[in-house]
Amino acid sequence: MQISHIEHIGIAVKSLKDAIPYYENMLGLKCYSIEEVADQKVKTAFFMVGQTKIELLEPTSEESTIAAFIEKRGEGIHHIAFCVDNAADALTELGEKGIRLIDKCPRKGAEGLNIGFLHPKSTGGVLTEICEKPECK
Repeated sequence: MQISHIEHIGIAVKSLKDAIPYYENMLGLKCYSIEEVADQKVKTAFFMVGQTKIELLEPTSEESTIAAFIEKRGEGIHHIAFCVDNAADALTELGEKGIRLIDKCPRKGAEGLNIGFLHPKSTGGVLTEICEKPECK
């Protein structure tokens, strides 16, 4: 497995409508995409910062993992995502090295990326996402 770059940093927010103005008006970033990922019960907003993205995550249901995160910890950094050339191979390799996997196989995430999560109990407390997309290759 080779990581090419930080794909994005995920930030849990209660409301995209309330959060987006800070990134646009205060930081001067441009929200280039808002997307709902129904099976994850989340709505996302993306901003580019150089080669790295900021992904805001708003829960669309009380059963959402993002809603649970906000309830327990409040708004803030939720995860860091690394870009790899092959998510399935990376998950297999990490599992074989003893990393606890949330996803044993990649699934579709926002922006059409193949993604898989690593459990924070085996990553130093940081929820880690592995992402694969054509630009990573």
